[in-house]
Amino acid sequence: MNDALSQQGPVSGEAGTRGSWGSSFGFIMAAAGSAVGLGNIWGFPMQVGKGGGAIFVLLYLCCVVFICFPILVAELALGRASGRDPIGAFQVTSPATPWWLVGALGVTAGVGILSFYCVIAGWTLAYIWYSLSGAAGQNPPAFFGAFVADGGKNVFLSFVVLAITAGIILGGVREGIEKASKLMMPALFAILILLGVRALFLPGAAEGLVYYLKPDLREIANISVLNAALGQAFFSLSLGMGAIITYGSYLSKKTNAVGSAAWVAGLDTMVALLAGFVVFPVGFSISGFNPAEGGPGLIFAVLPSLFSSMPGGALFGAAFFVLLSLAALTSAISLLEVPTASLVDRGWRRGKAVLLMTALVAAIAVPSALSQGAVPWLAKVPGTGMDFLSLMAVVWNNWALPIGGLFISIFVGWVWGADKALAELAPEGKIFPGARLWVFLIRYVCPLAILFVIVMTARGMFAG
Repeated sequence: MNDALSQQGPVSGEAGTRGSWGSSFGFIMAAAGSAVGLGNIWGFPMQVGKGGGAIFVLLYLCCVVFICFPILVAELALGRASGRDPIGAFQVTSPATPWWLVGALGVTAGVGILSFYCVIAGWTLAYIWYSLSGAAGQNPPAFFGAFVADGGKNVFLSFVVLAITAGIILGGVREGIEKASKLMMPALFAILILLGVRALFLPGAAEGLVYYLKPDLREIANISVLNAALGQAFFSLSLGMGAIITYGSYLSKKTNAVGSAAWVAGLDTMVALLAGFVVFPVGFSISGFNPAEGGPGLIFAVLPSLFSSMPGGALFGAAFFVLLSLAALTSAISLLEVPTASLVDRGWRRGKAVLLMTALVAAIAVPSALSQGAVPWLAKVPGTGMDFLSLMAVVWNNWALPIGGLFISIFVGWVWGADKALAELAPEGKIFPGARLWVFLIRYVCPLAILFVIVMTARGMFAG
């Protein structure tokens, strides 16, 4: 290990240190919570629908194993070796070079993503009550349109989400993030499993399962489906935005980083797969259901109409939106922790850092909250043809994250060096099984695959 790393000590912050995980289980729950988000619950089923069903699932699993998991391991190695936030991680491992800008991109992405993510998370909170009261089931499309156009209500709900998130991370790594994750992630899995079991007994569920589980191998060479599968897998695991680097920096040297990464990737993938067992049986029980329809249209307009017609549908619907709220909050925590850690590592007290970053995100969130009908020019930003919230999603999700992931894979594979990463992953000299394959993937396959996603995204944008 180089001198810069060996001399790296604890960074001053709250109580004199930057914090650490209390257990491997706590880290796995927190990191899995960072990865698990709204994209797992509605993004994955939507992409499955657009990608032709089970063949998308097959390609998605291959992408997780051979492309995304190696980058996840690389980010953990970089974070734990440096013991720093994303910016500091590059400064420590490659001092006096401009590579720290990659970390700065990740910190900025955390702020940018959370600014629109908290708006959607606010919708999920509101729909818990709307499902219980039955309001969401009365002409759902019209109700949802009127709801998101209420600017004041959406700003308030966004601030509530940010307040809850800030309250959790004010407690620090162990007493805040870890404790909350240990409660929320098991609850999320329990609700998801219960909903999945209930969905299997709906009329039409069998048709939905066939669509979901029986692949059409003729689509395996479809480039657009492969691109969508890789993009979904990459974004689902929160890669390229500094969250895994930050969480890895709190990880003990005694923890099996590769094994923990496998658990995180496995749990994240399991949530996405289980979401399909809820959405497709439920969807195919609706007359005229289009499996390619996803996102807010499916979650807030189509499904509430079904919930309202089911026996016990109010409770089923409320449980579904509790599930979405938990998924949203676990991701929001990591998004706010990334910029917070960046300030803590530069000597700020955690409390002051959390309040400043929360205020900044809240200010940037207001245009997204007002862009769904409350303010006309934000509903269609001049020169873009899209609303402000969608524009933010394109900038950060479609561009910032893959660019960050591309540079991280190049940096770990070639600049810092795969050999140093392996030394960090196996501090006692016991190389993990598949280490040579990991080196090959992180050096060659991962950069080329991410570059493919970026090129295909640009091609789609200019073609449109």
